[in-house]
Amino acid sequence: MGILAVIRKEWFIIGIVLVILSAKVQPSFGVRGGPLKPEVTVAYVAVALIFFNSGLSLKSEELTSALFHVRLHLFVQSFTLVFFPLAVWLLLRVLAFTAIDQWLLRGLQTVSCMPPPVSSAVILTKAVGGNEVMNSCFFTLRATHGAAAVL
Repeated sequence: MGILAVIRKEWFIIGIVLVILSAKVQPSFGVRGGPLKPEVTVAYVAVALIFFNSGLSLKSEELTSALFHVRLHLFVQSFTLVFFPLAVWLLLRVLAFTAIDQWLLRGLQTVSCMPPPVSSAVILTKAVGGNEVMNSCFFTLRATHGAAAVL
């Protein structure tokens, strides 16, 4: 197999390695306030591109159909925003009686209230045959505003 065939086959991995090497050579390029403006590009542009790419595979009929599954969307959102944090809170109440450091328990509680990463939300929802646009959009809005606050 020639070098061009290897490059065509492994273009993504090669691109990742090149980006990592570029960051090692010139790290100031990606800092906050730098030329890449990660406070904008990471929080908004990258998220928009993920959903644009995901939306390319959707038919408009599927999107309109998904809008009317209100009970399903309420279930998913309430499970993620209410049930899971409450379940972790109850578990942490039990773990509070052990020798586990209290700061670790507080960190677990904080993480339980955070939205899933955008890419994970899209990939996992798609993997189980769900409509990744509706519920993942909501998680993305939460994650984007959280990321913007951190940046």
